Amino acid sequence: MSLKAKLEAVIYAAEEPVTLAQLATLFAADALEWKAEQDRIAAQTETSATSLDQAAEALPLNGEFDYVEEGGASTDSAAPEHATAAEASPEINPEAAGEAGSVDEAAAEAAAKRLTRQRDREVRAILRQLLDELIESYAADGRGVEIREIAGGFRVATKPECHDAVRTFVKSLKPPLKLSLPALETLAVIAYKQPVTAPEVNEIRGVDSSAVFGSLLARKLIATAGRKPVIGRPILYKTTREFLLRFGLKDVTELPSMEEFEKMAAAELEEPDVEAEGESAPEIRKDLSLELDQTPNGDPAEDPTGSATAVSPAAEDELNTPEAAPTSAE
Repeated sequence: MSLKAKLEAVIYAAEEPVTLAQLATLFAADALEWKAEQDRIAAQTETSATSLDQAAEALPLNGEFDYVEEGGASTDSAAPEHATAAEASPEINPEAAGEAGSVDEAAAEAAAKRLTRQRDREVRAILRQLLDELIESYAADGRGVEIREIAGGFRVATKPECHDAVRTFVKSLKPPLKLSLPALETLAVIAYKQPVTAPEVNEIRGVDSSAVFGSLLARKLIATAGRKPVIGRPILYKTTREFLLRFGLKDVTELPSMEEFEKMAAAELEEPDVEAEGESAPEIRKDLSLELDQTPNGDPAEDPTGSATAVSPAAEDELNTPEAAPTSAE
């Protein structure tokens, strides 16, 4: 099984987002083996790219004449150099050798740590490259799922274009527990103003949120973040990793901006105004005058003698207009 397939299987099977550090711990040997295999394939490709003509032209350079000349020169110069090195070697001091040994051990330990860090960085770079390839392959094909980076890790999630299908399916299931409106308001204030104290949240909302804080803490959506350095040292609150998981966010920077909310609110407020413009003011005033001149059942008001009550000239003009003719008494 390929390393990429192993990464895909682990990310799919995990309930929580899998971090790059966890993957590096699990697949360090596999990543280095994959890298060595890629280097070997690249070397073979470069070797095969060398033409036979260039190899044939290089053969006379390694002929017998050059070999004898190089060998003779190296043989003649080897003895004097060896003798000079033997004569120049000083006597070894035991104390200096012990100190050199301790220095060598410290240097070896530092070198080992440096190699370990370098190996870890190399493994993470290899795994990150494979994960990026997986993410691109999921996004390019027609699958309904994708690999997303959420809360510092990687997780398999449904694609946004499949939202309607997933929403229809979720509605058919038993509805999960939902947050109340005060809890959502409090959580939104904490998410955008974090770290924030409870009095600051109460001031923004205009009501006491003490009970809501207990509910959010119990659900692990918020957590304490120390105390504010002011009089009384109130507790600071912030959102948690569970908050990112529930809302599918990589970090809090992916929260919608205030400008986006303002645009949405403006779009919703413009719709009633367009509907109200369809009704003109004169028609509204005419309807009000007719309602004032009629009884609740819609008939003209009458006096006890059965004669019709006198109406005002303005109301009489309205009743005599063609639009108001059907409503006049017969």
